[in-house]
Amino acid sequence: MSDLPEGWVVKVSKTHGKEYFYNVNTQESTWEKPSSAAKVRASHLLVKHRDSRRPSSWREQNITRTKEEAVEILKGFIKQIESGASFSELASVNSDCSSAKKGGDLGFFGRGQNAEAIRRGGLRTSGQRNEWPRF
Repeated sequence: MSDLPEGWVVKVSKTHGKEYFYNVNTQESTWEKPSSAAKVRASHLLVKHRDSRRPSSWREQNITRTKEEAVEILKGFIKQIESGASFSELASVNSDCSSAKKGGDLGFFGRGQNAEAIRRGGLRTSGQRNEWPRF
C-alpha cells in the first residue's frame, strides 16, 4: 500500500533519471512528495474596481468602475451561470485576473498556499463545490 495521496504515483524522469510524483487524475507532476493534507481546487472570476489594490488588469489599463458597479457585474454573471452559461468561458473573457487564460482556474492548493478569502471559502467546503460569491 502506497503512502501517497490517492491518484499519485511515482515515475522516473527520462531526462533527469530521478523519481518524480505524478497525479493520474489531474496530470499534475512535482519533484516533491505530495502531502495527504487537504487540498482544494479553486477557480474565480475577478471583477476589479477603482479601489482595488491594483486597479488595472490585462483587460483594462485603468479600471474606473465603483465597487458597487463591480458587484452588479458579478451578480449578472451569477445569473448567467445559473441559466446554464459556462463559468470558465465567462471567466476567460471577463475576469480581471491573469487566470482568465485558464478559464479562471487557480489550480490546487492547501492551507497557507493562497489568498486568505479563497482559503477560508475553499477549505471549509471539505471537497465540495463552493459557489457563493465573495464580494
